[in-house]
Amino acid sequence: MKKLLLSLSIVIGTISFAQSADGPKFGIKAGGNLSSFTGGDSKSKIGFYAGAFVNIPISDVFGVQPEIVYSQQGAKAKSDYEMATYTIKNMQQMLGYINVPIMLQYNATPEFYLEAGPEFGILVNAQAKGDINGSTYKADNKDTMKSFNFGAGIGLGYKFTPNLGVNARYIAGITKILKNDFGDSSKNTNFQLGLNYFF
Repeated sequence: MKKLLLSLSIVIGTISFAQSADGPKFGIKAGGNLSSFTGGDSKSKIGFYAGAFVNIPISDVFGVQPEIVYSQQGAKAKSDYEMATYTIKNMQQMLGYINVPIMLQYNATPEFYLEAGPEFGILVNAQAKGDINGSTYKADNKDTMKSFNFGAGIGLGYKFTPNLGVNARYIAGITKILKNDFGDSSKNTNFQLGLNYFF
């Protein structure tokens, strides 16, 4: 939580003191996630993200873009399981985060840019879901997950018009997902593809 508050302070400070002829541009963004966990027992799960951002030019070619985004992540189990008299199928873990990425952007051209930076996340919901002996069960398991997530992102984008653009980003998790991992060091991975709209 302290790390998230520090990142938010940096965002506010950057917005307050950034000097630019163009000035900051606010916008909204939304798109799809293809997320998973590191390790060999999971496969990708489709989700979505949506949020807002402010793009702050700091020179002719560099800018910084703080964001606040709700991101639906998680993973599916690769295989079905047999436990005693139970047959477990279609297991998946759903995770919902409020993420705060802070991307440093390099504008290679007026339309095309590259970006990289940290992402700070707070877990807001978690649910395990699966079919046990033919019946579907859901369970809230947020208490077993770490509430803070830290990752590093890299991406690129293209602006079709001054108001509309597309962005692709990969975020690699650095912190572990589970509170008590019992040897499981799984971390989040997430690929995002979506649209940005500048006001």
